[in-house]
Amino acid sequence: MSGSSISDAEWARFLQESEAGIHSSAPKEPSARARMVTERLRQQEARGAVPEGWRTGPARQERDRAAARKRRRWAILGVPVVIVLAVVAMRPSLLPGDPFGTGEPETAVPASPLPAETAAPSAAPEAVDPETPTLARPFAGSPAERWADGATGIVLPKATSAGAMSKARVQQALQQTRKLLIDANLDPATLRGGRPETALSVIDPRQKDLLALLNTALSKPDKEHDPLSMFSRFDPAELRLAGDVVKTRGRMTFEAGERASVVVHADYTFVYPLVRVAEDATTEVERTIVRRVVDVELYDPAQYVATPGKITVRKYDQNTGNTACEVHDGYLHPSFSTAEPTGAAPTGPTTDPYDRSKSLDEDRDEGCGVVSRT
Repeated sequence: MSGSSISDAEWARFLQESEAGIHSSAPKEPSARARMVTERLRQQEARGAVPEGWRTGPARQERDRAAARKRRRWAILGVPVVIVLAVVAMRPSLLPGDPFGTGEPETAVPASPLPAETAAPSAAPEAVDPETPTLARPFAGSPAERWADGATGIVLPKATSAGAMSKARVQQALQQTRKLLIDANLDPATLRGGRPETALSVIDPRQKDLLALLNTALSKPDKEHDPLSMFSRFDPAELRLAGDVVKTRGRMTFEAGERASVVVHADYTFVYPLVRVAEDATTEVERTIVRRVVDVELYDPAQYVATPGKITVRKYDQNTGNTACEVHDGYLHPSFSTAEPTGAAPTGPTTDPYDRSKSLDEDRDEGCGVVSRT
């Protein structure tokens, strides 16, 4: 009998028929075939080969317990998920990108800074996305966003001896030139219209004509005595910086002079973000761009009549973008779309104030022009 087999369907039918007869008859002793089938299943169970569905109570209980655990996990996860969905529904901008097509601009990733300028660029900076500057990002939409901050952008070249001038004297000339540039273009007091004492102090006092011109320009500015030719200044009653950063880019070089001296050439552009301070002013940010070129010379006082440690200014020139034309009050006046224009209408050509690929002497037009970007 051990070789006989019975299918699950037959066994299920047998159980149904047996159960149906319980109510209509007294218990009967199982037939020999039933006893055989029962014994065979008992032996299979002992060997671990019980047919699927036979005595499945423990397996079903395990499945029920697993299902219960799964429901508990979903219940635990469900609360945070509901909270997150509620927050996102109120503030969809928290999601990266624009998954719901709201059209709201993404927060821009700060651009990586440019390396220091070591030679004249071959062209103007490439155009950048036309973003509107704000108080949080006053250089948005400007090539200057990747420029150095303030004085960190005035990097001195490595000093070496130049002609008859020692390395130490060359280093002194470079440092004095840097002091002049920082105080004239970056010092907060100077920018607010104060007197640039440090810049004036590094100039050789024997340059009496130049110092007289600058002193008059600072105290009584007019068309013939303009402090903006050497210094960057804004009327504190009208404007203030948007933040505390001025962007700087340029380079400094040196060479031996013709008369026991060293000549330093400095070419830098400064970008000033500004806001109006009037009571009815908006938070509109505008930028003024000033490029300055200065040539100074440091003489050997043992061979020439010169004040030791002081520099002689041989040339100074500038070009300004976004300031009022024909206004000679000693301050720069950028244009704001929310304010009435100041000064005369521009008559000169349109130029790119960020273009450092040309010298200021090239295609110089004395007329006050307009800028292609700020």
